Amino acid sequence: MGHYAIAGGSRGIGLAISKKLGAQGHTVLVLSREPGEIASIEGVQHMVYDFVGRDEIPSDTLTRPLDGIVYCPGSIDLAPVHRLKPEAMRAAFEINCVSAIRFLQAALPGLQASTARTASVVFLSTVAVARGLAMHTAIAAAKGALEAVARTLAAELAPKIRVNCVAPALTETDLSARFFSTDAKRTAMNAMYPLERTGTPDDVAEAVTMLLLPSSDWITGQTLGVDGGMACVQK
Repeated sequence: MGHYAIAGGSRGIGLAISKKLGAQGHTVLVLSREPGEIASIEGVQHMVYDFVGRDEIPSDTLTRPLDGIVYCPGSIDLAPVHRLKPEAMRAAFEINCVSAIRFLQAALPGLQASTARTASVVFLSTVAVARGLAMHTAIAAAKGALEAVARTLAAELAPKIRVNCVAPALTETDLSARFFSTDAKRTAMNAMYPLERTGTPDDVAEAVTMLLLPSSDWITGQTLGVDGGMACVQK
């Protein structure tokens, strides 16, 4: 069984990944502000850390061999360009891209110490990078940078460490609850997708887990869309 570390693994997509890895018998360290349901999941431990802040990530907790890491924290602040503030752009870049790199840097010794043929890094991006969506300037810019970082690191860290992205479309989490607050909104959201439904945390967790495990050890430098077909299919 493997050992994994998840940034932001106590809510939403991160929690679904934590549950899936724990159910498969892997050990998981979750770094997030609050433990949430983590205490009830066998094989999953929690460490308090806020990725919004700039405190140094306690890398001594990540020095044991790591077979993979996932960076889940992100933002979903939408605004038309005429109202977009530089501060909002910087904040989106910090949480979505800079902190992802900081997390990888802290975990790098553990990833390099993995006894697996390859260790795996998975970043969460967004469908808004591949498809132009109104009012998504800040998040698309930040996540687009993250995808570029992932390809760069896939080259730099090969052959020992693989780096990939998973790019979901709208997924039902606490962060996106306002988009599902009425039946009319839910119906409108579902109608945007060729598969006629929005995503769930489990949909994304399936893809992330696949990229983490050794069965995918010939995949690196890729962005996998988990978006109901939104990025490239028109029904």
